[in-house]
Amino acid sequence: LKESNGSTDSYAAISQVDRLQSEPESIRKWREEQKERLEQLDANSRKQEAEWKEKAIKELEEWYARQDEKLQKTKASNRVADEAFYKQPFADVIGYVAAEEAFVNDAEDIFPGTEWERVAQLCDFNPKSSKQAKDVSRMRSVLISLKQAPLVR
Repeated sequence: LKESNGSTDSYAAISQVDRLQSEPESIRKWREEQKERLEQLDANSRKQEAEWKEKAIKELEEWYARQDEKLQKTKASNRVADEAFYKQPFADVIGYVAAEEAFVNDAEDIFPGTEWERVAQLCDFNPKSSKQAKDVSRMRSVLISLKQAPLVR
């Protein structure tokens, strides 16, 4: 069997060579040009991919630099605001009292059926002013729909 397989393979190779030799010159030329074109396209795509990767790395580094700069500015402004607040006399009492008053005022307005309105007051529904990185549009729409038509028990 090995001889027959070997001879079959050799006959296939011979027939392939005969086919390549018997094909017209124009087809052979086209095949070579097509191969060159494909190689050129592959080289161009590899070059473009490398350029895109370099550009992406640069943009990512710039983004991280901007984010770090924003973070440092925010930290600095928060420190200044905190220092200004705590320089006031009785600052810790003022902060505690203000939080307590807000809690008491909210507690006075509690009526059955106003739960979702109170939840809506705590939420920022403006998508442009949101500083969250996550997409919360679905949650926002659920809260708005519950505020407009509360669940009936």
